[in-house]
Amino acid sequence: MTGLAALFGLTALLYAAVGFGGGSTYTALLLLGGVAVGLVPAISLACNIIVVSGGTIRFARSGAMPWAKALPLVAVAAPLAFLGGLTPVKQGVLVVLLGLSLLASAVALLIQPQKAKPEQLSPRLLLPIAAALGFLAGVVGIGGGIFLAPILHLIRWAEARTVAATASFFILVNSLFGLTGQLLKGKGSEMIGAVASHWPLLVAVLIGGAIGTQLAVKSGPAALIRRLTAVLVGVVAIRLLFGF
Repeated sequence: MTGLAALFGLTALLYAAVGFGGGSTYTALLLLGGVAVGLVPAISLACNIIVVSGGTIRFARSGAMPWAKALPLVAVAAPLAFLGGLTPVKQGVLVVLLGLSLLASAVALLIQPQKAKPEQLSPRLLLPIAAALGFLAGVVGIGGGIFLAPILHLIRWAEARTVAATASFFILVNSLFGLTGQLLKGKGSEMIGAVASHWPLLVAVLIGGAIGTQLAVKSGPAALIRRLTAVLVGVVAIRLLFGF
């Protein structure tokens, strides 16, 4: 598990540096590592919570969190994340959903905020988008912020640091509700024990996430870090979908 823990730590560092949790890549790495599919979303969501908890707190303390604008997005997404966590998914379907999600994530990470167009999307349309991302988060073990953030950048919803703060909060709440659904879907005590048995991964993301969060809070999303993360996500997606 040492090699997997190192990859988890690197993933946490890269994702936290741009305001994300890394759930999509954790899920992919776990599947590629042969972890039982029923355990994968729960482990990924637990890692997400560890990574973005510190980031959310630090963003809030720094004054970057736009509570009035972020809370409605979280409020509609959280119940759907819970329902997603309760939804049973076969391994083949999960692999396809995850692979496509990762490819979309890689593209999303390459979208640069400075190329954004003036706001053209009605704020009302953001609510169903957030709800759909919440459901996806619960099903496959991601937070959804990696998809929400590029949309917010493109419509100039807020400046880059504020978007990163919102994405971090969005991921945290979705992961909490999604994990709750996952635990209720299976046998809670057994699921908790299985997640705890992967403690090296939890420690790795704690360390990597702490380093990445410092980068995010001090300097905001960096183009180089976004590109490196996109490459990592893209490689895992191709391996997952095509088996090499």
